[in-house]
Order: sequence, then C-alpha cells, then structure tokens
Amino acid sequence: MTAVLESAIPTGTQAPRIDTETLIVGAGFSGLAMAIALRRAGVDSFIVVERANDVGGTWRDNQYPGCACDIPSVLYSYSFARNPKWTRSYPQQEEIWEYLRFVTDKFDVRRKIRFGTDIVEMRWDEATSTWHSLTADGTTIVSRFVVAGLGPLNKPNLPEIPGMERFEGQRWHSQQWRGDVDLTGKRVAVIGTGASAVQLIPQIAPKVEKLVVFQRTPGWIVPKPDYPIHPVQKWLRNFKPLAWLERKFIYWFFESRAYGFTVNPNALRLVESIARRHRDAQVSDPALREKLTPTYRLGCKRVTPSNDYYPAFSLPQVELITSGATEVRERSIVDGEGVEHPVDVIIFGTGFRTTDGLTPLRVFGAGGRELNEVWRDGMAAYYGISVAGFPNFFLLLGPNTGLGHNSVVLMAEAQVRHVMRARELLQAQGAWALDVRQDVQDMHNAQLHRKMAGTVWSTGCKSWYLDRHGKNTTLWPGFTFDYFRKVARLDPKNYRFARARKETAAGAGT
Repeated sequence: MTAVLESAIPTGTQAPRIDTETLIVGAGFSGLAMAIALRRAGVDSFIVVERANDVGGTWRDNQYPGCACDIPSVLYSYSFARNPKWTRSYPQQEEIWEYLRFVTDKFDVRRKIRFGTDIVEMRWDEATSTWHSLTADGTTIVSRFVVAGLGPLNKPNLPEIPGMERFEGQRWHSQQWRGDVDLTGKRVAVIGTGASAVQLIPQIAPKVEKLVVFQRTPGWIVPKPDYPIHPVQKWLRNFKPLAWLERKFIYWFFESRAYGFTVNPNALRLVESIARRHRDAQVSDPALREKLTPTYRLGCKRVTPSNDYYPAFSLPQVELITSGATEVRERSIVDGEGVEHPVDVIIFGTGFRTTDGLTPLRVFGAGGRELNEVWRDGMAAYYGISVAGFPNFFLLLGPNTGLGHNSVVLMAEAQVRHVMRARELLQAQGAWALDVRQDVQDMHNAQLHRKMAGTVWSTGCKSWYLDRHGKNTTLWPGFTFDYFRKVARLDPKNYRFARARKETAAGAGT
C-alpha cells in the first residue's frame, strides 16, 4: 500500500484489504456488460463496486414521471441477452431497470457486486504494478485491472440563480425525483427544457394549478413512433432469426442518421421539415410556435422525440418563459423581464455535467499524475477507453464515445470486447500491464477533432456536448460500425508493456 493510501486511514487501525484481478466500478449498463463478459469467459476473480443499493445506473436513479429511452427497446439491450418481453416499442424507465436486474441474476453477477460501496481514490502502485483503490469506509481493493463504468449521466447540472438559497418551497433535480411530494394543485416551475423536461412536463402539467416553464433555447422535437407491442410481435421475437433481423433493421435505420450528423449536416433538412410539421400540427398559436422554434441546425443539440410535449403548452395553466430566470425569492421566481411568478416547487430539468471527467473520484496513474488534472484542458482518451500514463485502466463510455444517433449500449459492448482483447494481448505478450503510448493517443484525438469540425455538433450552438473550452469531448464523430472495426483489435505497437514486479501481490491475479 502506498503512503498516500495509508494516510487516508485512521491512525491505529488495521486497514481492511481485498485482492482481486479486476475491479469494475459501477453497475449500470457498461459495468454489468464487463462483469458478464468476464463471467462468460470463465473469469471469477473480479469485484463490482456500486455506490447505490441496486444495479441500474442511470435507469435506477432517474425515476421522474415519463422517464423513457429515445432508442427503440429492441436495440437498447444487450446483443447477448435480448428481451422478447418489452411492452412498448420505446422502453420506459421501469422496464429498462427491470431488464438490468434480470440480466444481473441470469448471468450470476449479483454475488460479485459490493453495493453501498463508494470508491474515493485510486492509485497505481509502481512498486507492485497494481491498482490500490480506497473506498469511503477505508477498505483498500488491490487489483491488476480497473474498469470504470461510471457513465456520463450521474452528476446533475444545477444552475446558479441568485437567491436560490432563499427559496422556502421544495426543489429538486429531475434525477432526484421526490415521489413523496404530491404536485396536485401546486404552483410549479420547471427550469430547463432538455430531454428530461420534455418527458416530465406533459406528465405533471394536467395535475398542477400552475406550471411555469423556463426555456433557455428551444429544442428540436420529432414524432415518437411509440406504441404497445402486439402479443403476436412478442411471440415472433422468441424466434432468434426473426429477432436478429428486427434488431439489424432498426440498427441500420438509426445508423443511417449518422450521415447527417457527422458527414453532411445539410442532409438533415428533411428531418427538420418533419419536425416543423410536427410542431405546426400541435401548436396553433403563432406566437407560442415561434417561441418553440429552434434557430440552430437540427442535431446540434440533442434531438428529442415526443408526441405530448407540444400539446402540454396548450393547457391554460402552462406558461412558457423565454427571458430566463434572473432571481429566486422566498416563494417566487423573477424572469428576465422583471415579472414575478409565484411557485411552490422548483424542478430542474437542466441535464448533467457530462464533461467533468471522473470528479469527485481521484485517479492517480504512473508518476502520481491525477486524471482530472491531466484532463484540465479537456477529456481525452484512446478511443474513449485507455488513457496514456494509466496502465491497465479502462474506461467504458469514456470521452468521445457517446452517440447522437444510435444506441450507446452498442458502444459499451464494443469497449468491453476491447478490454477482453487487451487481456488476451497481455497474455500473448507475456506481460503484466499495458499502457497506450502518449503519441498514439494524441494522434488519435487530433484526427478525431479534425473530423468533429465537420459535424452538426460544430455548427454554432451551445450544448452539453461541449466542455468549458467549447470542445466536444462527449460524442463519437462517425459511424458506429467504423468504431467497432477500429477497436476490434489492439495493435501491440501502440502500447507499452511491463512485466510484473516481484513484489506484486499474488492475490491480484495473474
């Protein structure tokens, strides 16, 4: 154990220690996929740590009314564990969470998960060539590999509005939904009109006395082909060839959208016209229609499918404010025009801090370099998986691997396969650890951001895709099949290899 880790443990106590070959952090879609891959490969020396008390990640935490996925259910699931029991074409939060609990038990992963465990620090111990990860309760987990499946949607973004601390009512972020608070008859403000707000606003609007929606910029809303799955369709999905064909058809339909997002944004004009017709059919008031009309290219911000968002604004108790929220008082919010709006509850639909790296988790690599400090000018990794100077450390759904057009579950599976091949490469090389070369990582990111300049996400709008420097560090600027091809194998010349030190703990695996 390093001196830094020892210093975090109370004096005079014996620090608990666990040895394992692989430590997986997070039990959401990506972390579970990694654990299942190890189980299927016959590897049992791994631990999954999860700060919450159940699996599910994003789909456990987000329980606001109307929470659902904007990717079809048949594609928003593991390729090795398809679910013929989906009840709708687009899955809702409860079903996705139940699906993840089902696969956890099906592949016997639950026994490997330590729930209620929060990792606060990780450090590469150069004396033993192992990772020493410290939990909040003082336990040290020593491992050969670390796989971080933390995901980008776990740190709520809360706006700084003057006077917020004075508010005497109740307030919460959409991720931290207060199911115990009945909104019936209350005056409610929703700040933000991102994807979460688009889903929850139609659900709460009919029951409240007054709903004031504070919109910074309008989003592109497209029709959502959501419908109940017919029993015959469910039955047909039990036939693997038919299920495979359906999944492939939906994959290629969504993958075709990448051409407009990443190659030729002008190709999105047809989708823009569909979105405008959708708006015009549901919003009759010309003034309201203008307020709800984006001025940027479709796709520059996240495109949201919805059939009930626009109609919610036709309700007499719903008011749209486009001048911003400039001050919060004890029982009201003042907008940019000085109008005071009495409210009992404030709900933030303001998304997440997706470009903050792994904070507050601190990860120290070779030479004591801290990852968040390495990323101070923007997150960067090799295909979003490996970071130079952090041996045997792998990210799932890391920098520039998010998607604007298809299912990120596909990306997570590709990255898990990449990690499994890294293990195979180490065995073939007779090595203990591998570390991507800095020049290889730099060249990859230079090419990636040159390509990013031609995408729709670089056409001038501000979005959560961009970090504080204006750099897009979240999305993959290309087709998913191209990403799959590029991460399918590891070229040994792109890595540095190290043998195990003699002092390496035997319990860390071989």
